[in-house]
Amino acid sequence: MPLHQPPGVAIRAMERHDADQVLTIYQQGLDTGHASFETTAPTWQEFDAAKLDRHRFVAIDPTAEPSSNVLGWIAASPVSDRCCYAGVVEHSIYIAPHARGQGVGAALLAVFIASTEADGIWTIQAGIFPENTPSLRLHTKAGFRTVGTRQRLGRLHGRWRDVVLLERRSPTIL
Repeated sequence: MPLHQPPGVAIRAMERHDADQVLTIYQQGLDTGHASFETTAPTWQEFDAAKLDRHRFVAIDPTAEPSSNVLGWIAASPVSDRCCYAGVVEHSIYIAPHARGQGVGAALLAVFIASTEADGIWTIQAGIFPENTPSLRLHTKAGFRTVGTRQRLGRLHGRWRDVVLLERRSPTIL
């Protein structure tokens, strides 16, 4: 995936002062009902503890006020603490409603993939609801492949939901 950024968008490491905007965007995604089984964004302390320190990025509008410039974010979580899975992460990506469909997700994924590969990560995985077709398209364009669908994996608002499992294997880490 090329490291192309849409005009008016910059990607940088996520910082503590981004917390309120990151969690607001997270909640906006959860409110769609198509982003996660979670219904409430975690606290910053919970978020910070669950995500790897490395591989956290935000897309920003550099012309906007710092208190309202985050357009989206991406972060990684380990899939296991077993050493054989040290090169495998699961990621989350959320884009602010007003920034969706503008290339922000593709730019975040490109930077994230470069960062993980530079750190020896060989597999990035994701679980996406089948109804979240924009996210499925984004991941397919970024080189993710569908591994399978876990049917009726869990309930959200009393309804059973399937989850499409995707992964991207690094072509450079063998």
